[in-house]
Amino acid sequence: MSTPDPTHVELRPGAYADSVTLLQVSRVVQGLAGVLAAQVAMATPLNIEVLTGMGFEVPAQAGPNDLVVALRLEDADALAAALAGVDQALRDANRRDDGAAVVAPPRTTASALRRSADTSGHDAVALVSVPGAHAFVEAMDAVEAGRDVMVFSDNVPLDQELALKRAAAERGVLVMGPDCGTAVIDGVGLGFANVVTPGPVGIVAASGTGCQQLLALLDHAGVGVTSALGVGGRDLSAEVRGLATREALRRLDEDPAVELIVLISKPPAADVTAEIEEYAASLATPVELALLGPGRPDLTAAAEAVLRRLGRDVPAWPVDRPAGSRPVSPGALRGLFVGGTLASEAALVASELLGEGGGHTFVDFGDDEYTTGRAHPMIDPSIRLEHLARAAADPATGVLLLDVVLGHGAEPDPAESLAPALAGVEQPVVVAVVGTAGDPQGRDRQVRALVDAGAEVHLSNAGATRRAIELLGETR
Repeated sequence: MSTPDPTHVELRPGAYADSVTLLQVSRVVQGLAGVLAAQVAMATPLNIEVLTGMGFEVPAQAGPNDLVVALRLEDADALAAALAGVDQALRDANRRDDGAAVVAPPRTTASALRRSADTSGHDAVALVSVPGAHAFVEAMDAVEAGRDVMVFSDNVPLDQELALKRAAAERGVLVMGPDCGTAVIDGVGLGFANVVTPGPVGIVAASGTGCQQLLALLDHAGVGVTSALGVGGRDLSAEVRGLATREALRRLDEDPAVELIVLISKPPAADVTAEIEEYAASLATPVELALLGPGRPDLTAAAEAVLRRLGRDVPAWPVDRPAGSRPVSPGALRGLFVGGTLASEAALVASELLGEGGGHTFVDFGDDEYTTGRAHPMIDPSIRLEHLARAAADPATGVLLLDVVLGHGAEPDPAESLAPALAGVEQPVVVAVVGTAGDPQGRDRQVRALVDAGAEVHLSNAGATRRAIELLGETR
């Protein structure tokens, strides 16, 4: 007689796949007959914690260089087929169909660059998305070959970022990143990119979701973007000193299609800001600064400044409200974000309006501590959904504030999992949906689903934050 609800956990030492691939594999295996739960992941500390929370016993010797396959089955007879499904899903994820032949992917960045040069006839941008500990070697391969590189990987040591960008400056190439989530180059979106039309604006962004917020607001106002060059969140730090920002500004200044450049950043180092302002003033193309920080305009105000400089009308930013309202109880504002810049912006707006204290919290689930060995929460929402349930059950929570970020590369249907979770929440919920009408998730459909679940939805993250604070004020 088969054991009810058997589990199977095995380690595969030395096997590796990136977190996005393993998320896709897990979803495929989850859908197989006889499989109740499946998690295929690298055995990082965070993933081991998640697996343990799911009830799996992970072998004590498991380490981050081991692939762990964890299955919960209807009965033991399903094990062989489930493991075969894991193997097949891994093979499918790591191979691509190239015409009539099935071609294994290149094993190094150098070989990938050679292949792209052979097939495309022009220089390619290298996209590096490997664990941060291994990103430097791959990115330096591209830099030494004289190619631009977008480093999607996070958890890259600061000294390695400096070495990459100094080498790039010597060769006149651009290093976008590390932790560069969004770019638009020659109309092609890389990473988490929204669908926009070409237009007179060029963006340099030391902020992925900050860039996406600007893309979304400008698109709503009917203004397109020629290029958006991400440079990584640390580029305007005191250590990196805007090495990539200068190169990106220089390139946009030389682009005749760009009428106005916008520079976006999380709070930069003060002395670096002064240096970049001086450099921007030397360019022929005007530069609008959208640098977050105490006393500085938020991203929505920056978008409005861009529109005015272009001679365009500033529209009313969309707000969709549910049919009913939820009672507000005294408590704190809980911000649960997948976008780091959106979390920073919300915290800045809240500190200006509420002051310090009060127990208000703003968590960025895309931060390095949450993404080591697992997919970004814009792809895998599970970690935020877990924290959402805890925050909703906490009597100290007064209002919940969230973001939903759309675009290529992001979760195909965020509302599918988020809306049911919000429907069971008693507190008021305010959501900023950052996206354009052309995004593959269907922005309007996402908004409707969230509103039907009881959330108030804004296109402006700053506007959503002010509304959440306004709701808190109703209890005072």
